[in-house]
Order: sequence, then structure tokens, then C-alpha cells
Amino acid sequence: MFTGIVSGKGYVQKIIKSKDYISLIIKAPKGFSKNLIKGASVSVNGVCLTVKKGKTDILEFDVIEETLQKTNLKNLSKSSRVNLERSMTAKTEIGGHLVSGHIHGTGEVLKVINRQATKDLQIKIPTSLREYFFYKGYVALNGCSLTIGKVLKTSFYIHLIPETVSVTTFKDIKQGDLINIEVEQATINTVETVKRVMSERKV
Repeated sequence: MFTGIVSGKGYVQKIIKSKDYISLIIKAPKGFSKNLIKGASVSVNGVCLTVKKGKTDILEFDVIEETLQKTNLKNLSKSSRVNLERSMTAKTEIGGHLVSGHIHGTGEVLKVINRQATKDLQIKIPTSLREYFFYKGYVALNGCSLTIGKVLKTSFYIHLIPETVSVTTFKDIKQGDLINIEVEQATINTVETVKRVMSERKV
């Protein structure tokens, strides 16, 4: 599990392609991999990946085809920037919300509004996820815990504070980019419960 508070940005040093998976070699920020052991979980752009190798802030992960198809990791190339977060511990402060690292879909960036130090994004909602988006609800985008702004029929807005723009890859986000989306589990549970109750009442 993760908190959705991105620790910093890493960049892809190398991508090794095999028949049915790829290996990502990522340079992490200084000190990120301290005491990180093989088999540990790390959020990479919001995707929970298992550390294959980790030494002096050079991390290696294997990514299978299923993950590539459902996330924006398939669009990574050498020098691509990614958001990174270590898995939470019992002592971790949960500054965002609980994030599993299991991506529900990707959304296309429809509009980027750059201000002096802040940034607004309009993002397309995948059709299968539209019922889970509410004003002031939580969502994890590329692993970053964020509060949902205005919700339209097929898209929603996110308003980024200067700290988020500075620490994450949202600083370089552009129109047309794909963003990994993980819907808050509590929201899913609530919506599905209401749907079930309403369905039972109709019987």
C-alpha cells in the first residue's frame, strides 16, 4: 500500500525488451533506495512494481504485458521521468489517501492551464470509471493523491499546488499525455453498495 504522496522523480536509464515483458532500469533520487530490499514494492507512476534489483539508487523492475496494456508505462522511453514512492510502513504519515498501486485505467490530458506556480489539468474519464468521479473526491493520478475538481460528463479537472508541480512529473505534463488513474477504493465500495441497494429495491 502507498499514501499517494510522491517522494520524488526518477528517470528511465534503460529499457530491456523481452518476448513477453520489459525490464525498467530507473535512476531514483539520492537516498531513495536506502534499506530497500529485493522483492519490495515501489510505486512507479502509480503502478505497484516489485524491485528486482536495487543498488545505489538504481532500481530494476520487470513489467509484464498485462501491466503495459493497462498503464502508461508502455509509453516510457529512455530519459522519461516517473513519479516514485516507497510502500508505506506502520509509522508512515498518510498525507494523501490509501493507494494500492493497481491501476483502473488511463485518462488523456485534454487541457493544460499553466499559471505562475500552479497548474490546472482537464483529464478525460475512461467510460468504465465515470460513475466513480465526484467533486472533492479522491483520485490517484500517476501515483499522486489528488482532490477532484469540477466534474463534467466525460472529463474532470485537477488543480495542482506549487509543491505538487515541483515534486512530481506534472511539471512537464502536456496535452495528449496519458495518466494512470486509480480510483479511491472507498468511493468504489460506496457506489457499488448504493447500486446494489437500489437494484434490490426494484425487485
